[in-house]
Amino acid sequence: MRTLIITAFVSVDGVMEAPGGGEHRSAGWTFKDVEFDEAVYALKAREEQEAGALLLGRRSYEEFAPVWPTMEEFAGYNAMPRYVVSRSLEQDDPRWPATVLRSVDDVAELKRADGDPLLVHGSAELGQALADAGLVDRYHLLVFPVLLGAGKRLFSEADRERTQLRLTEHATYGNGVQMQVLEVAR
Repeated sequence: MRTLIITAFVSVDGVMEAPGGGEHRSAGWTFKDVEFDEAVYALKAREEQEAGALLLGRRSYEEFAPVWPTMEEFAGYNAMPRYVVSRSLEQDDPRWPATVLRSVDDVAELKRADGDPLLVHGSAELGQALADAGLVDRYHLLVFPVLLGAGKRLFSEADRERTQLRLTEHATYGNGVQMQVLEVAR
């Protein structure tokens, strides 16, 4: 069975929307008020090497498809299989081909197969749905020392049973960013 990992930039108050840019009132918040420290992003390089496939929601896919294929630093992501979970997407973007999955059940089936980890980037609503369905195995979080107050959250507000997480790796960087790798205890 494949490991399903949610990877996210997140504010201390749980917002993950528009860390690098976009329509959010604080878009680009990972760069605006936090000094750049290359060491913070070592986890991202490791993820790219270890992942077997990318799993994205429709909106994240539509934002990434025109940009990521042209980025040399994402060569590994560009070479691996991509899956988009969407009920409305009619076809994938030919610039960045992907297989369209229609439901969380389709993700569960994909997860049951053998292979390297499935990595979910961005995709707040998809990540919440996967967590609510009990499909998430691990979280890779870069927690930025900022409170954004509003925006899409990492975790849903669904009324569900408590989920125990086990901190397996952590670091704090000079700019205040914290790296947290959390396993879902089963």
